[in-house]
Amino acid sequence: MAGRFIPELLFKRQFGTTPLLNEIRKMARLRVVDNSILGRQAELEGKPAKCIHVYNKNGVGTIGDKVLVAIKGQKKRAFLVGVRQKQKAMVPRFDSNNIVLIEDSGQPTGTRIRVPIPSLLRGKKGEFSKILACATKFV
Repeated sequence: MAGRFIPELLFKRQFGTTPLLNEIRKMARLRVVDNSILGRQAELEGKPAKCIHVYNKNGVGTIGDKVLVAIKGQKKRAFLVGVRQKQKAMVPRFDSNNIVLIEDSGQPTGTRIRVPIPSLLRGKKGEFSKILACATKFV
C-alpha cells in the first residue's frame, strides 16, 4: 500500500487537540455530547464547536463551568461536563473536552447525554439539575 493513492484518506477529518488547547480558553475545540440536532450536524461535518467565552473570573474553564460556544455559525451557551486538563484527586480526566448545549432559558437542547458525566456535578450549586436528569451514566 506504500505506492497506492487512496483518495478517501485525503478527505477524512480527524478531531484532534493540540497541547496548547488542553485547557478550556478562548478558541478551544469542544465536543458536543448530547443528542441535539445542532451538535450532531457539526460533528458529522467535522467542524467542532469552539469556545468564545468562559463565564468565570480567571477565564479558564473546568468541569461545571458555563461557556459560550460558536457552533455552525450560531452562538450557544453550554456547560462543561468533561475536560482534558489535569484534575484534582478523585475527579475524572476525560479524553476530550465535552459540553452539553443549553438554551438561554437553561433547558438542555438535547434529551439525552451520550457519555458518562462526573458525579461531582451533583454537589455543585447551579443549573445542573436539568442536565443531571438527562444523564444516564455517572463516573
